[in-house]
Amino acid sequence: MSTPQALRAVRNDNQQVAAKPANNFPAMLESYKCEIAKALPKHLSADRMARIALTAFRMTPKLADCDPRSVFAAVIQSSQMGLEVGLSGEAHLVPFGNQCQLIPGYTGLMKLARNGGNVIDIYAHEVREHDVFSLTYGLERTLKHEPLSQDGGFPASEEMRGKITGFYAVAVYKDGNRTFVAMGRAEVEKTRDESKGYQAAKKYKKESVWDTNFPAMGLKTTIRRICKFLPKSAELAAALSLDATHEQGKGQNIDLDQAIEGVFVPVPEGEVDKESGEIIASQQQQQEQQRQPASTAAQAQQTGAPKVEAVPATAQQQGKSSLEKAIQTLEEAQNVEALDELYIRLETSCADADLESLLQAYRIVKAKIENAETSLF
Repeated sequence: MSTPQALRAVRNDNQQVAAKPANNFPAMLESYKCEIAKALPKHLSADRMARIALTAFRMTPKLADCDPRSVFAAVIQSSQMGLEVGLSGEAHLVPFGNQCQLIPGYTGLMKLARNGGNVIDIYAHEVREHDVFSLTYGLERTLKHEPLSQDGGFPASEEMRGKITGFYAVAVYKDGNRTFVAMGRAEVEKTRDESKGYQAAKKYKKESVWDTNFPAMGLKTTIRRICKFLPKSAELAAALSLDATHEQGKGQNIDLDQAIEGVFVPVPEGEVDKESGEIIASQQQQQEQQRQPASTAAQAQQTGAPKVEAVPATAQQQGKSSLEKAIQTLEEAQNVEALDELYIRLETSCADADLESLLQAYRIVKAKIENAETSLF
C-alpha cells in the first residue's frame, strides 16, 4: 500500500473511530506511525511528532470530545507546515465543537516568516507606560523604544514599567533593510473585540486567551499585521488563513487527504484580507497602507525577490480567465525551483479573490513534481 493510501485509511477506519474518542487518538497515532513517518518533513521524526501530539492532546482534555481524525489531520497539517504543536507555542490544537482546529502562535508565524528566505529576523515587543517610545512616519520612518531600566542598565520589572500602552513588530530583510508596524493598545483591543472567539467567551462568561495572556495576544496581533507587508511563503499564507478562520469563529475543515498530500489550503468564509489573514477593516487598512512608502515592486527589489513582471500567455491560454492562465502557467513548470519562481511572480499580480485558488494549484503541482521525481529513484 502506498503512503497516501495507507494514511487515507485513517479517514475510513471506522473501527478506530468507535465509542470512546479519548482513547482513539493515541491508538490511531500509534497504529499509523510508520506511514506517518513517510509523510513528515525531514526534521521531524514520527516518534517525536507522536510525543508532541500526545502531550498537546493531553494538555487539553476537551480534545477527547473531538473526532480523533480531525485531531490527526491538524497534527499532520502542522507538521507539513514545519510547526510543532503544544508547549513550544508554535501552534496549538483547539477544540471547535466536535472538530479540532490548528491555531498558529506568534512564534510559529515568526518562524514561517524567517523560513521564507527573504526575512532574516522578525520580532515584536510590548511598550509600557514608563518606557521611552517614539514613532515617526513620513519620508523617513523611525521607531525608538527604550524600556525603563533599573540599576546596571537592565530592564526594570513589568510592574515598574507600568501597564501596556501598545505593541510593535520589526522585520529585517536579508539585504539589511527593515520595516515595522506599531499598534496602540486601543487598536489591539479593537481587534480583540472583533474576534468571534472572544465574543463567544464574553457571551458565555468564560475566560479567553485574551483574558489570560493579553501580552502574547497583542504580540501575535502585531506580528500578524506586519506579515501583510512581507513576502509570504505558501506555509505562512496558510498559517495566516487558518488563524483568520478561527478568529471569525468559522470551521477550518482541515481535509485529511489534502493535509497528507501537503496540498491543503484553508479558504476562510466571510470578508477576509487575503494578504494578511485579518478581518478587513477598510479605513484602518488604508491608513496602514499609506504608512508603507514602498510599492510592492520596490519592496520585492529591496528583499531580493524576483522582479514582478507579467507572465505572457501562451496560445493555449488565449480566451481563458486570468486565474486559469495563471494555473496553467504553474502546471507547465518542470521542477520545484521553476514552480516557486513562477508562483512568486504570479502571486503579486493575481487578484485578491484568486489568491487562495492559486495557492491550492501551487501545492497540487508541487506535490505532482515531487512524486514524479521520487518515482525516478
